[in-house]
Amino acid sequence: KAVVSTQSTGRMGSGGEIGQLLLFSVSMLIGCFMAGMVPLSMTLSDGNLQLMSSLGAGLLVGTALAVIIPEGVTILISSTHHHATEQLAEKEEPHEASSSVGMALTCGFIFMLLVDQIGGAHGHSHNPEGGLGKKSLSTIIGLVVHAAADGIALGAASLVDKAEIEFIIFMAIMLHKAPAAFGLTSFLLHEGADRTSVRKVLIVFSVAAPLTALLTYILLVTFSGGLSGYSTGWVMLFSAGTFLYVSTVHVLPEISHEGSKSSSVITLTEQELTIQKSDARIKWTNLAALCFGTFLPVLLNVSHHH
Repeated sequence: KAVVSTQSTGRMGSGGEIGQLLLFSVSMLIGCFMAGMVPLSMTLSDGNLQLMSSLGAGLLVGTALAVIIPEGVTILISSTHHHATEQLAEKEEPHEASSSVGMALTCGFIFMLLVDQIGGAHGHSHNPEGGLGKKSLSTIIGLVVHAAADGIALGAASLVDKAEIEFIIFMAIMLHKAPAAFGLTSFLLHEGADRTSVRKVLIVFSVAAPLTALLTYILLVTFSGGLSGYSTGWVMLFSAGTFLYVSTVHVLPEISHEGSKSSSVITLTEQELTIQKSDARIKWTNLAALCFGTFLPVLLNVSHHH
């Protein structure tokens, strides 16, 4: 049974929790920034980038389905049961918990959908002065919000007394954000942005997820009060909804489009979905990486319990 390490006191968590979260956050920031710097110094083949994206998409799906959702449901039910026992209303417990699970997942999915529609840049705008065009800015805003949403899962997972869950979520975010950072930099260079502007944008993009992870942790510990377990479970399920949206709506369609080599790197920025569809089938190597990435969180979770 999941154990939430900040019980109904609203106090700050243990030093170990914060230390591990800081370690993952710093590692995520550095890894994402380094991946984004690659296009400024060298080129990476489209095939290798798509392979990495396939693995990252699989990890997002597998982590959401096999790690975050089961853990979030367990925490939510456990918290609801505890609260119901105190209120002597056990009969309402199953319905309340199941409704909360569906609501959290749906809210996470719809949140990312709205982010796409509000910040949705589905075109290109070259700026002859080397700055960032209006559409480029909207693309950047959308991608930064995407990155920030990924950090919610890591921040919530840090409150669960299971280090392996936090590690699996960290790996899923990293292997998803590395090609996204690479694609973002490639997109900005393609749009004619100067290298200084590209580096500034990359720093903001790299900081987004770690900062959100830390803020999520602090907010849950500080303001959840007696509902600390419920809040943690709900936020984890919300983040699972965002993971499922990004992996199925963005990454999977992108790795299945292989007919346009000239824009294949640009489409890895998660927002650019305007390439012409030629063949919707995924290459066997990418499919294998996708399946492996999907089952990896399952295997890691099962092996740890045994």
